[in-house]
Amino acid sequence: MVSLKRFTDEVLQSAIETPQPDPEGTMVVAPAVPVGARRIPREEHCLSRRQISSGALQVLNTLHQAGHQAYLVGGSVRDLLLGREPKDYDVATDARPEQVRKLFRRNARLIGRRFILVHVQFGPEIVEVATFRGQGESAEETSERSASGRILADNVYGSLEEDAGRRDFTANALYYNIADRSILDFADGLTDLQAGRLRMIGDPEQRYREDPVRMLRAVRFAAKLGFQMDAAVEAAIAPCRDLLLEVPSARLFEETIKLFLTGHAQSSFDLLRRTGLFAALFPQLDRVLDAADAESARELLRLALEGTDQRVLLGKSVTPAFLFAALLWSALQAQRQHLEAQDKPANVALQQAAAELLEESRGRVAIPRRFALPMREIWDLQPRFTRRGGRRPYALLAHPRFRAAFDFLLLRQQSGEFVDHPELAGLGTWWTEFQEADSEGRKALMEQARREDAAPEAPLGPLPSNGLRRRPRRRRRKPSRLARVPSAADDASGNGTTG
Repeated sequence: MVSLKRFTDEVLQSAIETPQPDPEGTMVVAPAVPVGARRIPREEHCLSRRQISSGALQVLNTLHQAGHQAYLVGGSVRDLLLGREPKDYDVATDARPEQVRKLFRRNARLIGRRFILVHVQFGPEIVEVATFRGQGESAEETSERSASGRILADNVYGSLEEDAGRRDFTANALYYNIADRSILDFADGLTDLQAGRLRMIGDPEQRYREDPVRMLRAVRFAAKLGFQMDAAVEAAIAPCRDLLLEVPSARLFEETIKLFLTGHAQSSFDLLRRTGLFAALFPQLDRVLDAADAESARELLRLALEGTDQRVLLGKSVTPAFLFAALLWSALQAQRQHLEAQDKPANVALQQAAAELLEESRGRVAIPRRFALPMREIWDLQPRFTRRGGRRPYALLAHPRFRAAFDFLLLRQQSGEFVDHPELAGLGTWWTEFQEADSEGRKALMEQARREDAAPEAPLGPLPSNGLRRRPRRRRRKPSRLARVPSAADDASGNGTTG
């Protein structure tokens, strides 16, 4: 990668906030205002170049000096005007992707199929550069669409005015002009920002049909920014919800991650439920949550979402595996109980329910294998917390997924899932003490658990919390006198019998 060090002087020079006179003493002339745009001069807005990352500034300056139009656009402009730290920076330009790549050479790579973009990388920072999108009105430049109107391929280039018309929400159609430090507002987006209103550019239903993911984006922006969705934006969701079935399930997973793992999971969930979008993404879980006796399921989900938001706020790591394990746990339990009612063995019912649930999600929100496997481990370990005899607690403690499974157990207990099963109420406390105890303390805890399990009131039937039946203890067979004589290899490896 090319170092930013050689660009330092240029970036510092470009950070000056007022227009500079040229050698003849005249001021820099502001570019002509595009048709339909309102130009907000530098002195009338709060966005400063000093707030923009060095990488984004370098991309803007390089494009501008090469004779191209270059604008900071989208969420970065919106967030800076709201006093927030942008997560990333997007640049819009009239330069074609090949021209952008040529300007930045080894720092740039082309990505995307639906619309080709250029990622320009400076160290850990990636600046996304997009060529102005057009309306595709000519016969040779028509976007490829599905029967429902969804845009499938969109490599149609156009003017700045056309690009603004293709943006989804007014708050995302603000362009910061590197040439004169003004902001171009094509859809009264600054007024909507100040009012805390999320408004669509164009007819909301038509825009949803072009790209159904915009419904999820509406929820995400409203939750993230604390904005009120415009009445037309929300009303158009109901007739378009089923269009999400046309969206690739991998893309829906990515959008779901943005909804739930960026610090506003609880408010996103509330909006998804209110608009009916949660049922479109997780139909089986939505039915469970609507049941009258699902109080503990709703509470578990609330605790998981709030805990996720808290970890994001504190800068701690979050994993989709744990959150999705919590999201789908209640649906898993309902499916497991249904299978057990068909005389499936408890452990078989649990495994089959997990497989069926994940398979069903492939048609909605496809959970990648790298997250699905840890999810299933978290679920599979839950019944093992009730087995506290012999070497089993030590084996569970050594499991690589123990900590996540233990945290999940505490979440279940806190949600009230064990309220009708007093024999399980102290399970989380027992395992907490077992982790902290020394060798003698662990032996005492295991003896205590043995006495509790042997008590007459201990349940012998299926445990509603994990679906496992208590198995009778098997007698160890005495070794036959005709057993083979252990070899030297057995003695060396520790796998053979000893005389």
